[in-house]
Amino acid sequence: MSAIRKWGTVSLSLALSAALMAGCSGKNGGNDAGGSGAQATGSGASESASASGDDLKPIKLTFFDKNTGDAFTNDVAQEITRRTGVTVEIQQPTGNPAEKLNLMLASDDLPDLVLMDRSSDIVNKYIAAGALLPLDDLIEQYGPDVKEMYGDVLNKTRYTDGKNYYLSNWYGYEEGEPVFGFNLKKDVLTELAPDKAEGGQPFTADEFEDLLKRFKEKYPTINGKPTVALTMDGSNMGAVTGTFKGMFGLKTYFETDGKLQYDVEDPKYREMILYMNKLYREGLIDTDWAINKKEAWLQKLSSGAVFGTPGAYWDLGDANTALKKAGGPDKQFFSYKVVGPGVDPAKTTYGPKGSLGWDAIGITKANRDPERTMKFINFLASEEGQYLLMWGVEGKYWDMKDGKHVPRPEVLEGFKNDWTNYSKTSGIRKWTWFIKGGKGTDGTVYDLAGRYERNEVDKMAIKNLADSTWRTDTYDNLGPQGGTPEALLSQKVNDIMTQSVTKAIIAKTDAEANAIFDKMLADMKAAGSEKVEKIINENYKQRLSLWQ
Repeated sequence: MSAIRKWGTVSLSLALSAALMAGCSGKNGGNDAGGSGAQATGSGASESASASGDDLKPIKLTFFDKNTGDAFTNDVAQEITRRTGVTVEIQQPTGNPAEKLNLMLASDDLPDLVLMDRSSDIVNKYIAAGALLPLDDLIEQYGPDVKEMYGDVLNKTRYTDGKNYYLSNWYGYEEGEPVFGFNLKKDVLTELAPDKAEGGQPFTADEFEDLLKRFKEKYPTINGKPTVALTMDGSNMGAVTGTFKGMFGLKTYFETDGKLQYDVEDPKYREMILYMNKLYREGLIDTDWAINKKEAWLQKLSSGAVFGTPGAYWDLGDANTALKKAGGPDKQFFSYKVVGPGVDPAKTTYGPKGSLGWDAIGITKANRDPERTMKFINFLASEEGQYLLMWGVEGKYWDMKDGKHVPRPEVLEGFKNDWTNYSKTSGIRKWTWFIKGGKGTDGTVYDLAGRYERNEVDKMAIKNLADSTWRTDTYDNLGPQGGTPEALLSQKVNDIMTQSVTKAIIAKTDAEANAIFDKMLADMKAAGSEKVEKIINENYKQRLSLWQ
């Protein structure tokens, strides 16, 4: 999951997963499920979830949202304010969101609402420090739609003290929505492997390696630029390793006899790293991949000189939009499956999907009016709030016809032509808060832009990778509690893994890659990995018992 999104800006029909991400959906991401909830949205519908009377008294809430820095002024924002009386002041970091969140916590300079990665340790840090308010009583009194929409997710996202301190974002499970894959330019693939270009048949590891070699041989340059067989987004190692892990059927943890260990302790993980190192040593992976930031990565993809990249297909949206506009649909990157040696194609794990959400949104102790804030949240989380956030204002962007939400053609066209700017100006899918995947009570999807219409890229990903999804819920966030000595050990172990994996991939020889991997395992143990794994397993058993 960890995967999405987050689920990013994509062309109209790129699904998110998370995930999303699905979504990402994905960013995802891609964590969708069918939903039921309040009545249909819109000025002409019942406004049971909307505020009224004293609840419409103007109030401003500060909201730290690492995913958007836009002013709260577009059509959807104005309608939210009209319906709730709440104006939102968006706070968004210019640098690393995690650093900003830690700084806010350390300085006790908190906004009214905060959004952060749900599975990261920062959530536990905020809870342990008392920075987030418990929501149970607020939900009970002011959140009827929250209770209905979230259902059992509230039970599964409780803290160790049994209380809810946040609400998930991009929550719910959707079967068969892909996440990661090997994204390859279809026009080139049609030349080099015409039998695989239309999908349905996975590549073996050897076939994939041979394909990359033949690309480099046939196209040493394109438009005067040196070509790259495979580039990667070095700033998103979760997507890089997540894709290759999918190829080898690896999951969040290495599980043997009901006991969990770090994924790198699975023998297949070493096999995966050595395969990646081989591709790198053969000149098939971009030499600069480790320092690629997202923008540089997307620019390389848009240049036309790159054949493929691992990752969530929706993250390539901007690059695919440019390529399609310049040369047609087949110039885009489509998502394909590669299967590791000895791995059953049906047991590949390209699609980690959870129902618990990508983000955590909490009310901080600095909030002066938690009751009004929960009423505001209840409206956004309700079915009518979801359609407002994800479809826009009724009568301008969509209409209710024969009991169903129907988007206006210009809305679909707007997302197809320029997803990012259309979302920014209309407000549709700009404020992605308390988002539930799946469908509303009338059977239409909540995610208009990502799910209503599926284009050729979506369809190929579903065709090739829908059978590679797997549920991550039981493995979710099992690490030590934030602020504890064990949490520091866990961070140290994770740092060792991240740095060592990168070094092993770019090692000059197979022997050097093996040596780096061996040292990583030894360093992890010296840093206290076994102590962390003990806590992980205790939390795992507790969770299985609780959820049963």
